[in-house]
Amino acid sequence: MEIWRRNLYIVWIAQFITMMGMSMIVPFLPFFIRELGVRDEASVARWSGIIFSGPFIVSFFITPIWGTLGDRFGRKLIMVRAIFGLGVAQFLTGLSQNVYQLFIFRIIQGAISGFIPSALAFISAETPYEKKGYAIGTLQTATSSGQLLGPLFGGVLADLIGYRHIFYLTGVLCFVSGFLLIFGAVESKKNNLKSGNELKNLIENYHFAFKNKSISIALVLIFLSQVTVMIVQPIFALFVEYVAKNVKHISTLTGIAFSIAGAFTILSAPMWGKKNDSDFRKFGFRGYKRNLIFSFSGVGFAFILQGLSNSIFVVILSRALFGFFLGGMVPVLYSFVSRNVNEDKQGGIMGIASSFTTLSNVVGPGLGGIIAGFWGLRVGFYLSGFIAFASVPLVLKITKRD
Repeated sequence: MEIWRRNLYIVWIAQFITMMGMSMIVPFLPFFIRELGVRDEASVARWSGIIFSGPFIVSFFITPIWGTLGDRFGRKLIMVRAIFGLGVAQFLTGLSQNVYQLFIFRIIQGAISGFIPSALAFISAETPYEKKGYAIGTLQTATSSGQLLGPLFGGVLADLIGYRHIFYLTGVLCFVSGFLLIFGAVESKKNNLKSGNELKNLIENYHFAFKNKSISIALVLIFLSQVTVMIVQPIFALFVEYVAKNVKHISTLTGIAFSIAGAFTILSAPMWGKKNDSDFRKFGFRGYKRNLIFSFSGVGFAFILQGLSNSIFVVILSRALFGFFLGGMVPVLYSFVSRNVNEDKQGGIMGIASSFTTLSNVVGPGLGGIIAGFWGLRVGFYLSGFIAFASVPLVLKITKRD
């Protein structure tokens, strides 16, 4: 088996295990916050946004640095460090006794983890140029698969054993994934950058990213695409509870509604990846523009439909539609960035791209929590839909390689 394909499979398994563990608790953070003593519904919504954003506040600044260090010392090393850091952070989070401690431990998580961007940089660097779309799309299915099964298992476990023990289980899963990467992944491309030049390399990476018009626009689109998702993420469980009314086993139902998006992203992401590889060979970067316009428009429609929902069945339907089009947004944008970057800058530039996802994880949940606290749960879905539609004109500007 080719090395790049073996690496893709190994990292896929590790990322799937990790995301399944992470997704067992993230959708239910509002319920855990209640368990820690916050009772007022508006306060629960606001704290949900703040605590969800916590790790990403620090991660926005740290991720590009880890990416640059990966180019210097090896992307596999940084990837393994990240997943063990995430495991430690989960054990700490499980020890939280109040929302303030929960927020602090989430901040620590942002500082010492960062597995997803490091895995993305590793796969981007190790994959042949003509296969990048397929590889990144396939890797996205690991996240989506984990997000599919995680809430299902998490919802059932939350009703059976409570939320705190799920954090500990997630930590164990992270450690298992870390050892899998140590003994399974093979790094064949190292850059041998000179020691002591990390700061200079970081500055050069930022200069390269923002000087290149196509990459800078793609970075903004990565931010906007993830903001649409993150605005509703921390209050989604509350929205399901609101729509479903007095239904037993609300955590299980929330897990099902949350997971359906992951199921359809799993189905669509490889399709979008292959389509973009094919369109790139035929039409160049124009193929990206066409697919992104279609995807952003579909996501916008799905969010508007979800905001209008008065039935849990309509919520599930709109989540499925959202998941399908999401598979054509984020992996496509990362593939676009990767194709515009030389191998010696893959870790640094992909780290910067990931930091824009991180920035959306800071802005989106906090904004969504505030909106829900003041104007109700539906408004966030309408805002997400508007942002998705408003992103389409920007997509029109990334039609060629600079």
